[in-house]
Amino acid sequence: MDKNNILKYAAVFLLIIGIAYFWNRLSPGAIDKNFDTQQPADKESASAIDLNSLQKVAHTRKMPSVIKEYEGFTVDFNPENKTPNYVAWVLQAHETEGNTSRSNKFWNDPDLEGCPDTRDYSHSGYDRGHMCPAGEQKWSEQAMHHSFVMANICPQKHELNTGAWKTLEDKERNWAKRDSAIVIVSGPIYDSSDKETIGQNKVRVPSAFFKVLLAPYAEPMRAIGFVYPNMKCEGNMQAYAVSVDDVEKMTGLDFFGELPDEIENDIESVVSFKEWNSNKKKDKNK
Repeated sequence: MDKNNILKYAAVFLLIIGIAYFWNRLSPGAIDKNFDTQQPADKESASAIDLNSLQKVAHTRKMPSVIKEYEGFTVDFNPENKTPNYVAWVLQAHETEGNTSRSNKFWNDPDLEGCPDTRDYSHSGYDRGHMCPAGEQKWSEQAMHHSFVMANICPQKHELNTGAWKTLEDKERNWAKRDSAIVIVSGPIYDSSDKETIGQNKVRVPSAFFKVLLAPYAEPMRAIGFVYPNMKCEGNMQAYAVSVDDVEKMTGLDFFGELPDEIENDIESVVSFKEWNSNKKKDKNK
């Protein structure tokens, strides 16, 4: 074979290699590998929404309300009830652990009119029940300290505080680890007949408590609510699971309004306890 033929075949070979290379780069599978697999392509998904915006809660009926930001959570405080309307926060997987010790130093926030004193709960028959639990603030000394502000506290029966409510708090930390992050809103539920108060500041005692949770990175996205009466609650926690829509009707609050309407309406209308309690983390790439 002469020199000219060798150069001709070499040129053809290089051309074939070049075409094969660029074809592989432009194939759908190759394109997918060049994207961050943790970010879904669907721009309507919660991964395209600021997590902090999902903590926003709207009022659907009139109630006294003062918003205060603390490290790790937001309180909507009701100066008439002397308890929060709700407390909202994002719990990320890495925040479920930490080296900060539990504070146990409850404190009054002088910037909040009507914020009770820890002594209002003394000998009342009720625990100082955290809405945003101290167990989820071990990642920061400031967050731990802030979790003991009395604006984050409600009169809660000891049997509930150390029983079913604690079980739910333990579960939500496991769910945050499984789903990378969850958005949580918690607070008291008052009935018109709830007249009991405690302490010199007359802190109003609620008849029940709610908690709603959103898993924005789950596939598919899901939400769920829980309602516990302010008493010893026996039985499986599934018995206390409700839809987010149900909680909204009970509280006069509107959750997760930053989601696209079609997603919000879909996930808030169902009770998916089995899905929530699954230990399996779904692979988004499947």
